[in-house]
Amino acid sequence: MRQTLAREFSNLIERGWDRQLRLAVTGLSRAGKTAFLTSLVYQLRHAGLEARLDLFPAAREGRLMGAQRIAQKDLGVPRFPYDNAMASLDGTPPRWPEPTRGISELRLHIRYRPQRSGVLGALGSSNATLTLDLFDYPGEWLLDLPLLEHDYLSWSQRQQMTLTPERRAMAKEWLSAMETLDPAAEADEAELATIAEHYAQSLRSAREAGFADLQPGRFLLPGDLEGAPVLQFFPLLDLTRDDRRRLEALPQQSVYRTLARRFAYYQQHVVKPFYREHFRRFDRQIVLVDVLGALNAGPERFEDLSRALATLMQSFDYGQRSLFTRMFSPRIDRLAIAATKADHVTPDQHPNLVALLEALLAEPIKDLRFADVPVKALSLASIRATQAHEVEQQGKRIQALRGVTLEGEETLIFPGEVPPHLPQHDFWARQGFAFHGFRPLSRDTRGEGLPHIRMDAALDWLIGDKLT
Repeated sequence: MRQTLAREFSNLIERGWDRQLRLAVTGLSRAGKTAFLTSLVYQLRHAGLEARLDLFPAAREGRLMGAQRIAQKDLGVPRFPYDNAMASLDGTPPRWPEPTRGISELRLHIRYRPQRSGVLGALGSSNATLTLDLFDYPGEWLLDLPLLEHDYLSWSQRQQMTLTPERRAMAKEWLSAMETLDPAAEADEAELATIAEHYAQSLRSAREAGFADLQPGRFLLPGDLEGAPVLQFFPLLDLTRDDRRRLEALPQQSVYRTLARRFAYYQQHVVKPFYREHFRRFDRQIVLVDVLGALNAGPERFEDLSRALATLMQSFDYGQRSLFTRMFSPRIDRLAIAATKADHVTPDQHPNLVALLEALLAEPIKDLRFADVPVKALSLASIRATQAHEVEQQGKRIQALRGVTLEGEETLIFPGEVPPHLPQHDFWARQGFAFHGFRPLSRDTRGEGLPHIRMDAALDWLIGDKLT
């Protein structure tokens, strides 16, 4: 208890002086959180050396002296595996880092020379330090936060709405088992566990197929809850609001009341503590979105991503910060939304990629701007995997990409055009877009930096104002 109080007091002092920043790196599965965090740490540690950060004024002006990893104060949270990630990237052949499977954290001290103005300038300080706390969370867990807005009946109704024809095909065993399940019958523990596993398997199949709007997230990454009754529930189908009074009058031992009780327990003992202990403490946030992956996968998955993102954006506490809120009630006061894997399309398509991202998140962005929360949309490649080339075809110069596929084959491709707005039926009918997965670029052993696209712009937006 004494150590916890000391840690919190130390954090309050740093936050009071605005010398501590908590950055949440969030996103759905396969959005590239591990690659982003690895690149962010690398670029800051190697600022002024091999890192190329021309769009980051503190680095361009020579004021950013670098960063150092220090021990995090919360010893109960795993440390982000930066060294393992770099070892993968420096392997022969280079490999993408393994995605994290749970919460991880990393603390950096960033040393910089402030501009000669403000309090630090008046005191004559030659340099200053910003403590940057980085938080990484499994994408599968993020979509559990909106569960807090539902009870079991309304959640079941929402899940039924997500059962598109393709999702139904993946849930065949679960749907078959549900046909003979009577919500009013006495619950059979073994039967519920079997049906819950069928439901979890349908979610895993949907994730592998590229779907994102999947709940509950712990069914995909159960961690220490694997096998616990709290994860042995599932939605009941074909229920309406008119059924509520009849269902809630059923005995406690009924299927419906048992599933509703487990759902409520999941909300209270899994989702709420996760939200309270982690998500309410952030100052800045970046949401990473694999727009290209959804575009590549087809209309059902693209619409699914749109729903998932809209739901996700409702779960965070946004607003301007004062000195008081910074110290005692942190809120996210600046947000970046990034379309990742920008190196998987040619440079001339990057503006379209940003426009498509903004179209996907049009309503949340409008709400944020109305609330005067600064938000920036951009495209980036945390770790570049291709090189842009121009080739001549039928007398015209066109842009293409050169890289090494995940299977080890060198290739030169033109992946297609990204629509600058939400795609209509004719786009899907043409099948005019297809991108391939690539290995990371091999780094020169003579000290070549970790190549990226617009990581410097992301850094400037997220922390640049704290380094002035």
